[in-house]
Amino acid sequence: MLKPHLPSKFHEKTKRYVTENWGIPFIVGFMILLFSSAVLLAGGLVSTAENTATFAYFALVIGVVLQLLSLSKIRRRKQGAALHGSG
Repeated sequence: MLKPHLPSKFHEKTKRYVTENWGIPFIVGFMILLFSSAVLLAGGLVSTAENTATFAYFALVIGVVLQLLSLSKIRRRKQGAALHGSG
């Protein structure tokens, strides 16, 4: 049987994950845009599909850069905690 607070726990964990991983919204946006580009291409809208794919890859680049920055921040925080905790 499911616990009644499952959606709020899921929402809380998701919010914390997105807060810690800054690039996630852009990477998800990339996937949505790339899928949209494929649908547009299948519909014969080649120019629109190409433009959508271009925006998708820009979103991916931004997402990866933000992920690297957030990973760097997390590592610095963990190293700082280890230094302060050991002395």
